[in-house]
Amino acid sequence: MKVTFWGAAGTVTGSMHELQVNGQRILLDCGLYHGRRKEAFERNANPPFPAPAIGAVLLSHAHIDHSGNLPTLAKHGFSGPIYTTAATSDLCHAMLLDSAHLQEKDAMFLAKRHRRRKLLDPAAEEIEIQPLYSTEDAERVLPLFRPVPHYQETEVAPEVTYRTYDAGHILGSAAMIVEARNSKGRVRLAFSGDVGRPGLPIIRDPDPMPEADYLIMESTYGDRLHKAVGAVADKLAEIVNRTVGRGGKLIVPAFAVGRTQQLVLVLHELMDARRIPAIPIFVDSPLAVNVTEAFRKHIEHFDEETKRYLANGEDPFGFKRLRYVREVSESKALNDLRGPYMIISASGMCEAGRILHHLRNNIGDPRNTILITGFQAENTLGRKIVDKWPEVPILGEPMLVRAEVAKLNELSGHADQRELLTWMKPFARGLKRVFLVHGEPLQSAALARAIRDQYGLEVVIPSRGDSVELN
Repeated sequence: MKVTFWGAAGTVTGSMHELQVNGQRILLDCGLYHGRRKEAFERNANPPFPAPAIGAVLLSHAHIDHSGNLPTLAKHGFSGPIYTTAATSDLCHAMLLDSAHLQEKDAMFLAKRHRRRKLLDPAAEEIEIQPLYSTEDAERVLPLFRPVPHYQETEVAPEVTYRTYDAGHILGSAAMIVEARNSKGRVRLAFSGDVGRPGLPIIRDPDPMPEADYLIMESTYGDRLHKAVGAVADKLAEIVNRTVGRGGKLIVPAFAVGRTQQLVLVLHELMDARRIPAIPIFVDSPLAVNVTEAFRKHIEHFDEETKRYLANGEDPFGFKRLRYVREVSESKALNDLRGPYMIISASGMCEAGRILHHLRNNIGDPRNTILITGFQAENTLGRKIVDKWPEVPILGEPMLVRAEVAKLNELSGHADQRELLTWMKPFARGLKRVFLVHGEPLQSAALARAIRDQYGLEVVIPSRGDSVELN
């Protein structure tokens, strides 16, 4: 078995690793790379291998940095099966179509802006602006999904099987074991996908994993320890009450899958307990609306606390002051409302979608709060906001940041250093080598040191394009 690390190597985006085994080529994930616009487009648009040669994709979960470049793969000729859980399949149906729509809208916006500049400066360079992929490309990939339940061994190539376990990251997320056999014996490779945290709202905790020879593991928060999940309600209540006290609005960029539903559930509980005022809350994202329907469909992934809502006849994702917004006209109308109120909108890293318009309209008012609820990759707008840039570019225009910027890391769907070490403990003794991906260099290096100290294992931090033989 040979593995080549094409994405999420030295970064936290664009997860994609290629296996060459028994004459077959298999991808672990096929995610969108986020970063500087030109570099991201070039990397996403040009697969580093012949797409028709890929026999199958094993998809860990639906987040766009893991699934979002599947339409490009199909556009270049991939036609094999995509193995994943049923919940991930349903989520991807909504998310990939939404991603294609955003690619098309983004290209239209940039083309319009370029035409304006050409009118002002006829000598400006002529640029052809195309979307990374179209809705038609996304629709082409959807029939390729092959749902497989957790724990079911499935042959994905001759003498190659895979089996998934609950990763506890988002609905339907999976860690997996890929096993290859030949006349020389067998190799068992574990791939973590993204490992969640015990005690997160809604979904079950991560499963313990069986033995493996090698491990490819994420390292997003490999250099830090999270605060207890239970502290999230207290911190969220404090931020809401502080903003409401000055008559401001809360603008919340949140991933449509997982983070939005978690926030809605915690807000539900806080309003029931009268710990925050009953302000209007808008989930302004057609994708989040569709994703929430997928959540309601796949209750098999819920934890016991969330199932109790259902047993009592309540909807955990709906309450009196909450309104889901689908139509563009409704979204635009929110700009005319007086605060206080809250808008939760995708994308979580502020790279596309309606959140950009809400940020542009509200980031300059010191009464307001921009509440960041998840990891922000390097060079994204969300990262610039978290890093407290005094001025940030939004939709091509510089905007002064006068609003309060608050962070709610306690809902992070990624395990911290201690939680990752605990997750790998049951099978650490049998590992020959660990490869750390999906982390920025400092985070990966810190986790590598901790793994060497605690388990005495060889740890490698691969760069993009690195290949390793697994024997």
